[in-house]
Amino acid sequence: MQRKDLLQILDSLLKPHLVRDFCPNGLQIEGKNEIKKIVTGVTASQALIDAAIAANADAIIVHHGYFWKNEAYPIVGMKKRRIAALLAHDINLFAYHLPLDVHPELGNNAQLAKLLDLEFEQGLEPGSAPSVAVRGRLRTPMLGQDFADKISAALNRPVLCNLVRQTPIETIAWCTGGGQGYIDLAAEQEVDAYLTGEASEQTIHSSQEQNIDFFAAGHHATERYGIKALGEYLAEHHLFDVEFIDIDNPV
Repeated sequence: MQRKDLLQILDSLLKPHLVRDFCPNGLQIEGKNEIKKIVTGVTASQALIDAAIAANADAIIVHHGYFWKNEAYPIVGMKKRRIAALLAHDINLFAYHLPLDVHPELGNNAQLAKLLDLEFEQGLEPGSAPSVAVRGRLRTPMLGQDFADKISAALNRPVLCNLVRQTPIETIAWCTGGGQGYIDLAAEQEVDAYLTGEASEQTIHSSQEQNIDFFAAGHHATERYGIKALGEYLAEHHLFDVEFIDIDNPV
């Protein structure tokens, strides 16, 4: 398939024009025109690029790409080495950030909900469609520690949590990645628990003082599943050779 056709498929599916983001979504680095082999991964790190080169990939599709708002413009150092490797091997780089978070089926929030048996009900952000953070409920209510154990088993990593309630969790809000700032909005809406990838110092105080159980399950760990699902969709519906490569990250 030609590069422009893959881009059209991705843009039609993920609809980046509907989301205000911190980076350009779509084709970020142009490579060869004909695309057969695709590597997917969470972040366009040097390790992922090297693995894609070894796999003879024609394109890489990631959740975390390049050219973030407020980052330095010069292409030097680490950025230069990454881009130089892509250009030297004529590999396309596609990146979809918030559009991949919010997709109702393939998105990070949707895939994490599927993994943890959460039922989506609505967006968490009033008047924002699509909402980056969402809310719903546990299909099987359980105590906070039991839910922490379930998350840890599903994601294969320890979970940072602050458990303040003595009753089972029924309602929950969540946002994969660095969504800890939404905890206050979740507390305002009186949900029982909030789940995200990261925590800040003030997050624990918000949890403690607003009586909301909090879980931070890792930025990388909570965002492995959207990009993996996207690759599986491309393989199933468009017959690409797609390989998901997980470059582990403890954060």
